Amino acid sequence: MTAASGRSRPIVAIDGPVGAGKSTVARRLAQALGFAYINTGAMYRAVAIAARNAGITPDDPGLEAKLARLLASIVISFAGDRVLLDGRDVTGELGAPAIGDLASRLSTLAVVRAAMRELQRKAGAAGGVVMEGRDIGTAIFPDAEFKFFLDADVAVRARRRYEELAAKGAAIGYDEVLAQLRERDRRDRGRELAPLKQAPDAVLVDSSHLTIDQVVKLMQDRIAR
Repeated sequence: MTAASGRSRPIVAIDGPVGAGKSTVARRLAQALGFAYINTGAMYRAVAIAARNAGITPDDPGLEAKLARLLASIVISFAGDRVLLDGRDVTGELGAPAIGDLASRLSTLAVVRAAMRELQRKAGAAGGVVMEGRDIGTAIFPDAEFKFFLDADVAVRARRRYEELAAKGAAIGYDEVLAQLRERDRRDRGRELAPLKQAPDAVLVDSSHLTIDQVVKLMQDRIAR
């Protein structure tokens, strides 16, 4: 396991669509490697929470200017697996479908991506991190030593997401979850800025018929070569 670009330890980048299992896999892989785990999707969701709390919507006139002021005034940080917004633990709010949808909409804007890109690069600059998101291997750390694109059939992803939400007591049906994921996929893959796509040198991992443990072992084995 070697590092490049003057880093003392390597960066592991895991990209992929919503519901592919990135967060769980990245967290477990980081634990296995003794690396830090950085969930970039949580950063965008924290921005969405801040925007919601400030009464900002995607249809607002002067949206980017409002978001620029908001981004300059908030602090997003991590305490272990907990996500803090201005020092307040917002981890429990991140999984709400409305927050995920708002985060996806705001992530298409240049002002938001620029702010998050700077924050993510600072967080992972020294290496020794497993960072997961939509554009880690293509836009944030194109020189990451290890890149994976974790995917799964959309029906499988929808079933996983539905079961996760149902376990939390969310009143939502499978068909609605499936429609939301298809729309998220369309938006994430079609956006002009840093669209979701597999980096040319990333290893494709299809988790449709694999357990979390199997995916983690596959990645560990690849890293250990």
